[in-house]
Amino acid sequence: MQKTKSTLKRALSFFFFLAFATICSAAEGNPPEQMSIIQMILHGGPLIIMIWLCIVSTSMVLVTFCIQLFMTLRAENLAPKALMESLNSTITAGNYQETWETCKANKSYAAKVLQGALERLGRGQDAVQSALIEHGLRLAQPIKTKISYISVIGVIAPMIGLLGTVIGMMGAFAVLGSSGVADPRGLALRIGEVLMATASGLFIAIPAFIFYYYFRNLSTIVVGFSDDKLQHLVADIPYEEMSGVVIGEGSDASQVQHFARPGASKSNAPDSGANCPVCNGAISIGETPCPHCGSPIDWGT
Repeated sequence: MQKTKSTLKRALSFFFFLAFATICSAAEGNPPEQMSIIQMILHGGPLIIMIWLCIVSTSMVLVTFCIQLFMTLRAENLAPKALMESLNSTITAGNYQETWETCKANKSYAAKVLQGALERLGRGQDAVQSALIEHGLRLAQPIKTKISYISVIGVIAPMIGLLGTVIGMMGAFAVLGSSGVADPRGLALRIGEVLMATASGLFIAIPAFIFYYYFRNLSTIVVGFSDDKLQHLVADIPYEEMSGVVIGEGSDASQVQHFARPGASKSNAPDSGANCPVCNGAISIGETPCPHCGSPIDWGT
């Protein structure tokens, strides 16, 4: 967001400098026979100039948001392939604290959503599923906000053009009232300003609505794809065995038991020992008492 504001400030500063330089360099006197668009705008007076400044500024904001959304709404940005493979590996091995730390170090959409879900891992499957939905909606909101801004631009642009139309028509009727039909050139000039203002508003509004519906549908597809990946990651976690386990900030990774997902190969398990018959913690064969619960273990002969 800070980068967006900085880009808009630089763009608007450049445009206002260019407009000021154009106004200062415009020659005074009778308008030429063939007027350019800049000369026609300057001839319209301060209100028409301000309206055109608003129109150009609005178009620059539209272009900025479109570029950002084109760069953001990609599956590789929301759920990077390398990251998802790493998370799948650690979850399969039962290293949930390590998975949380990996998510914390990554700023992608999928990492932040999974980070919030893992913090509720000890509360059961329903809590994890609710966390995925809750964090997914919250993290997708900034993207949807930018898309809604494009819709706002599509609504405002014709209104700005309509304002220029009204002002231009007022000038046209003023010319008609003072000179009648004796000054057709002045009347035509004012009508030209009206048509230019209307056309400029539509010129911005039409692509704005096209991009709005495109990005809205694209965001649904990309966010849905990322959410499906996350649902697949947490589908086979042994929630019954993880009851009461604390994952997240302040959790001691050495105290978190490793519960591999069903079907995981033994090569992914952190230890090749056995489990305590009391607390089910991972221990070495022959070790007694259990380092987790302190219970004595009879290994027999």
